Amino acid sequence: MKKSLLILTSIFLSSVSNIVLAQSGSGYHLTQTFHIKSDGGWDYIAVNNNKLYVSHSSQVNILDAKTGDSLGVIPNTNGVHGIAFDNELHKGYTSNGRSSNVTVFDLKTNNILGLIATEDGPDAIFYDDYSKKIITCNGRAKSLSVIDPVTDKVTATIPLSGKPETAVSDGEGKVFVNNEDKSEIAVVDIVNYKVLDNWSIAPGEGPSGLSIDRKTKRLFSGCDKMLMVIDASNGKVVAQVPTGDGCDGTAFDPTLKYVYSSNGDGTLTVIKEESKDKFTVVENVPTKRGARTCTLDIYSHTVYLPTADFKEAASGERRPPMVPGSFQVVVVSLPQ
Repeated sequence: MKKSLLILTSIFLSSVSNIVLAQSGSGYHLTQTFHIKSDGGWDYIAVNNNKLYVSHSSQVNILDAKTGDSLGVIPNTNGVHGIAFDNELHKGYTSNGRSSNVTVFDLKTNNILGLIATEDGPDAIFYDDYSKKIITCNGRAKSLSVIDPVTDKVTATIPLSGKPETAVSDGEGKVFVNNEDKSEIAVVDIVNYKVLDNWSIAPGEGPSGLSIDRKTKRLFSGCDKMLMVIDASNGKVVAQVPTGDGCDGTAFDPTLKYVYSSNGDGTLTVIKEESKDKFTVVENVPTKRGARTCTLDIYSHTVYLPTADFKEAASGERRPPMVPGSFQVVVVSLPQ
C-alpha cells in the first residue's frame, strides 16, 4: 500500500512539475520559413497591413505576412536599411544607405513616387505619429533627417553627438535615439528640432535595437548580450536583462507585455514586463543563426526575422559567407 502510494505521489509530482515547466515558457516557436530566392544582404524588416516589407540589398521584397507569397518589389533602393509608413497618406518610405536618400512609394500600387536626399548614410527610418513626420537615422553623418510626408521634403536636420542606430517616439513630442558608438540615448525635442540630453546607458555597450512601452515610459535598448531598460522620463537605468548574443533588434508587445530581443546567435529572447521596473527572461526561443533583426505584428503577436543559410567562415573572415539564394524570413508564432 505504501509502495503504491509512493508511486502515485511520484506520478503526481512529475505531472505538476511538467505543468509548471510548460507554463514557464512563452509558447513561441518557429512555425514557418518564407524563402526569397535571391542574393544580397539585409537589415530591417517591417510589417504593415498584413504585408511584410523586407529590406534586401538594393530592393524591398513585399510578402503576404500569413503565407509568405510575393506581393511585389520596391526596386533601386541601394543599400536599403529600413521601411516606414504613413498610412493616412498611403505612402511608404525606404532608407537607402549607399545612395543617401529615401525612396517614396505608393502603398496601394507600389509605384515609386519620388526620391528625397538625406544626409550621409540613412539607416533606421520610422514614422513619428506625434509630429506626423518621417525620420531617418543618418549613421555616417551622425544626424537625423526630418521629412514632411505631405511635401516629401526634408524640413530639418538634427545633429547628434554619436552614430544613430535606431529611434523611437514617446508619442508626446520626444524622440529617443540609440547612439551606437557612444553607448548613450539621445533625447530629441522633435517639435523644436533640438537635442535635449544624452543619457549614458552604461554598462550597456553598442546599443542597436530600441523599443518603448509608452504606458510605463520604459525604453528597451538591445546591447551586447544585454537588454538595458531605461526610464524615459529621466534616463535612469532601471534593469539589466541578459539576452542572446548579437542583438540588432528589439520589439515590445503592449498586450502580452513581452519584450523581444532578436539575436544573431539564433535565439529570440522573450522577456516579461512584470512591472515597470521588474523584467524576467521567459525563454530563449530557437530561431536561426543570423536572425538578428525583427519586427512584430502586435495583432497576431507574430515575430518575423530575416536571415539566410551560411557557409563555414574561412580563416580571417569576420563573418561567414552567405549561401547564394538562401535569403529567408523565419516566422516565430504562438500556438493557434
